[in-house]
Amino acid sequence: MSYDFCILKGMEREFLKDLLTWKNSKRRKPLLLTGVRQCGKTHTLKEFGAKYFDNVCYINFESSDKFAAIFDYDFDVERIVRELELLTQSKIEAGKTLLIFDEIQEAPRAITSLKYFCENKRELHVACAGSLLGVALRRENISFPVGKVNRMQMFPMNFREFLTACGEERYIELFAEWPTDRTIPEVYAKPMERLLKEYLVVGGMPEAVNEYASSRNFEIVGEIQDEILADYADDFSKHAPVNEIEKIRMIWDSVPKQLAKENNKFMFSHVKNGKRAHELEAALQWLKNAGLIHLVELVQKAEVPLSSNSDATNFKVYLSDIGLLGRRLSLGYKDILMDDTPNTNKGAVTENYVLNELLCMQKNPYFWRSGNSAELDFLFENDGKVVPVEVKAATNTQAKSYKQFCKKFAPAKGYKLSLKNLAVNDCEGCSTVSLPLYLLWTIR
Repeated sequence: MSYDFCILKGMEREFLKDLLTWKNSKRRKPLLLTGVRQCGKTHTLKEFGAKYFDNVCYINFESSDKFAAIFDYDFDVERIVRELELLTQSKIEAGKTLLIFDEIQEAPRAITSLKYFCENKRELHVACAGSLLGVALRRENISFPVGKVNRMQMFPMNFREFLTACGEERYIELFAEWPTDRTIPEVYAKPMERLLKEYLVVGGMPEAVNEYASSRNFEIVGEIQDEILADYADDFSKHAPVNEIEKIRMIWDSVPKQLAKENNKFMFSHVKNGKRAHELEAALQWLKNAGLIHLVELVQKAEVPLSSNSDATNFKVYLSDIGLLGRRLSLGYKDILMDDTPNTNKGAVTENYVLNELLCMQKNPYFWRSGNSAELDFLFENDGKVVPVEVKAATNTQAKSYKQFCKKFAPAKGYKLSLKNLAVNDCEGCSTVSLPLYLLWTIR
């Protein structure tokens, strides 16, 4: 499936700001942009080029072999640029042109050439993307330009972007400076709850958001999600190692089921009876490299740096998009929009929503567990301090685990996320913000 559909005016991505920072950075190198397939990488790069450069030279290595052939001779970047100009009939000028290498995984020597673009023509803006680029970069036959590229990861559209696409950006402006000591009136809370639930159904894949913003038709959105899921399944057969395809499918099918369980720690033994971790680890890593899943590791000693205290063998697995997760759980839009009774499926989608939003804010979340007695959904670092996060799908904010965590580690600040109204309370000395799920983005 291509990403050539009409983009609505309000579909501009926040990621453009990150690209602009890259453009103006003194440490700028050729950019490698990874991210789950169909999350909008190509469109965003083209939009970025059109907005901030005099012209764009777009090279798609999948559409024609002639471009890859240019890199077969040598890595003389001046020659490469001259031949690209000849084939595209365009001028490539440093400081004025954005040179986009799309589907660059189809031309391994083009990836290697980025080293020489960095060393010999750093003044030229080069940005690269591709389907399953994260997987391709780990192939043994690719000489990766270590230290010679900047890397960024793009995610599906977050809730703020969804609001903007749907013409509801006035709420972003309203809540940007909302004081934490002011209760949110029902006149604002009700529509925001409704919009959040719509987002939980639609998710952040640009084609699904584009369709919903224009038609408000959940059934068509569901058809688009099914097509995206089918494309992902096709990728397993086309791009994964032959001996890993079946294992990848088993893990892909197992992730939503395990996430919906009350104890949603990922268990290899639950993928298929008799299967052990060492048999499935490569398949799990393939899905992670493809951007299809996110792993959140366990931390028992909640002290900074959290990365030094994490357990890489004990983790939870989430999907890259909540709309696709709901679809895979057969959670219909009426289940989310009309039914206020919490269930494990809705809880899984809500928890996955929080994780994805934290990732978009460039947080690096972990989870905490104390034996079998307590578990905290997420924690992350901010200004050298640990910030705990408890997630509830409805209005119940009773959280014994959160209280136990605060008592043990004495964090200065934390969050309870739910559909309950805004408030600030003390929990074992921790200033705790009871934050509506639809205002999660404000913690940035």
